[in-house]
Amino acid sequence: MGAGPVGGTLACRLATAGVSVALIDRAALPPMENPAFDGRAYAIAAGSRTLLEDAGLWESLDVQPNAIRDIRVSDGRIGRAPSRLRLHFDHREASDDPRPFGWMVEARSLRKALNARFATQADLHLFAPAEGAVERSEDGVRVCLPDGSVIQCQLVIAAEGRNSPLRDQAGIEVTRIPYHQTAIVCAIAHERPHHDMALEHFLPAGPFAVLPMAPSADAEPGGSPHVSAIVWTENTADATRFMALDDVRFAREAERRIGPHLGAVRAVGRRWSYPLSAMIAHRYTDTRLALAGDAAHGIHPIAGQGLNLGFRDGIALAELIIAAALNGSDAGSTVLLEQYQRLRQADNLMMFAMTDGLDRLFSTDRRIVRLGRDLGINAVDRMGAMKRVFMRRAMGVAATGT
Repeated sequence: MGAGPVGGTLACRLATAGVSVALIDRAALPPMENPAFDGRAYAIAAGSRTLLEDAGLWESLDVQPNAIRDIRVSDGRIGRAPSRLRLHFDHREASDDPRPFGWMVEARSLRKALNARFATQADLHLFAPAEGAVERSEDGVRVCLPDGSVIQCQLVIAAEGRNSPLRDQAGIEVTRIPYHQTAIVCAIAHERPHHDMALEHFLPAGPFAVLPMAPSADAEPGGSPHVSAIVWTENTADATRFMALDDVRFAREAERRIGPHLGAVRAVGRRWSYPLSAMIAHRYTDTRLALAGDAAHGIHPIAGQGLNLGFRDGIALAELIIAAALNGSDAGSTVLLEQYQRLRQADNLMMFAMTDGLDRLFSTDRRIVRLGRDLGINAVDRMGAMKRVFMRRAMGVAATGT
């Protein structure tokens, strides 16, 4: 249930392995393929790329993903040079693995690849737009569609997002944390190349991330050779004000936060804003039900790991379900669901706590706190073993249970 990036990719992965899957989404999918550049992109960690490859999606992306080879973490104030105590991650220091930390993938490119893949897999049965009434019991699952047809299956996966109806129907409790912040998501074209480096700059109102995208043929007339995505966290009142600025003033505000290293900045594409909060389900399973992606957890975007946690859910579920299919065992059994929760809950809970703690630590301008965190950033930069742990987690190759 849910044909977004997590649910759609998982469905493709299962169907590629010969598992029969019904994929149901309330929305009509073709309108999601916005042919115009809109500025939205996903940071896909190295560990998540495997799922997209196994699902037959990576090679179908029609806009070239851009590698993230370096990550710079800095602290400062608006309009001032960042603290000299900073943290720099180079992918070559993470391990003997030469892969980048990840890639920036345009959202429209992944959507188009998903929709095309849905149509070519014999074992994937798509129902969209449609809503299914789900009846679960120890014996199996029945999904009744509005046209009177009935799907019988062993397991239903809720990948419907944070307001999952299936999670609520199962009575699964959640913990929510409001941040009273808003994320502005957009893209910029800039004068100088980004050299595949991502920037996470901590400012008093929240983190300001600049993520390297591939050159764009249509971000602006004539194309843009240097493009980056922005995830800009502000208190909600100021975010509303910035969203209302014209492109020139908006770009000027962005440039004040980025600094001079990218040169002159221009706003391209659309702007999007999202209220920020965190959410985690107290359990991920119920009778013949598994939660995945945002139905199970939602975290602050401070580390860019939200979608990657969902993909790691998908990797774990795919491995368990494919093994069950090969063995002729029940894909909705209590044993399988207990394995899934054991594999994923600890990793997700740790990232939930870590991102919440980072936001509380860095979204403040108290002098003593700023000094302490700057010293901490610099200490990690000098500690090779700890630094490698952080780098491998950013790559998604050191997560519990994957």
